[in-house]
Amino acid sequence: MIRFRLKELLADKGFRERRVITITEVANATGINRMTLSKIANHAGYSTVTDNLDKLCSYFGCSLGQLAEHIAD
Repeated sequence: MIRFRLKELLADKGFRERRVITITEVANATGINRMTLSKIANHAGYSTVTDNLDKLCSYFGCSLGQLAEHIAD
């Protein structure tokens, strides 16, 4: 299963910038639907397109390995 670390990245970015980063803010900045981001953050094993992964990596300035990890079943 793939585990997305979106919540952790939101918290890290918020800490660095000393403010709260919301899903809505990420949606506006990346063009990814807010509901899709919510599913990525909250539904284990959610499947998304690579374009979304690319946009999130660009937004957070991270690698794919920092955004997602493989968890053995």
